[in-house]
Amino acid sequence: MNKNTYTSVKLTKGEMNVYDFGTIRLHAYKTNDLIDDEVFVVEKDGVAVIIESPCFFDNIQELAEYLQDLEIAGILVAYHGAGATFMPEAPKYATANAVEYSQNGGGKALIDNFTAAFGDSFDSSVHQITNIIGEGPITIGGINFIIHQTAEAFDIEIPEINAVYTHMLGHDCHSIVAGAAHADAIIDQLEGYIAKGYDLILTSHYTPEDLKDAAVKIAYIQELKKIAAGCANADEFKTAVRQQYPNYSGDNYLDMTAGFFFA
Repeated sequence: MNKNTYTSVKLTKGEMNVYDFGTIRLHAYKTNDLIDDEVFVVEKDGVAVIIESPCFFDNIQELAEYLQDLEIAGILVAYHGAGATFMPEAPKYATANAVEYSQNGGGKALIDNFTAAFGDSFDSSVHQITNIIGEGPITIGGINFIIHQTAEAFDIEIPEINAVYTHMLGHDCHSIVAGAAHADAIIDQLEGYIAKGYDLILTSHYTPEDLKDAAVKIAYIQELKKIAAGCANADEFKTAVRQQYPNYSGDNYLDMTAGFFFA
């Protein structure tokens, strides 16, 4: 499946890009919110499984209305634990470490920061997980997934559409890279995606991407490591990265990366 082969549905705020695989469809919801969230809906025979949830109230209402004619079998809550007013009755699936991440760890810190920044437009309530899941295959609503636990939460393989979901990629935007060791881990992960030959890579903050995008990201992260090794402090690092990648978005993520490399 080509990443650009979809039907676009314009909504009031966001946009839904629908990929048709025949027996199964992928609805990629571009929220157009203040943190560029993406939410994914895998639909088969009128039953849907949602990956992540929107966390701004207007997007929550918009997506719920879009999905009103589908049976919701569950929501996989990985890296984005906020937005619990979305589909409150649906079963919520997560690994134990993802629960910890959203309730007490780095995800909780992000939720607190977003609440302070965005106020009443942001739904800071955290999803209560009803089903704790582990590494390996799981079937929800007749759709097969493979769970891959990560340091913070979990990634999701979707074999029936040859796709994988992870937190961040973005071939032309900055990402959160938590130091040199994390950079190496991301490179290993992306090289693994290329080796497996996925058609689509789904992420929380970007439209669906492909293996060419993964290769671009690997080169970017390798360059980040080189730049960091030659800099004395965070400001020098950020200046050098911006000069190297002047058209990249996500400057707030670059700030966070600099904080990790130069703690």
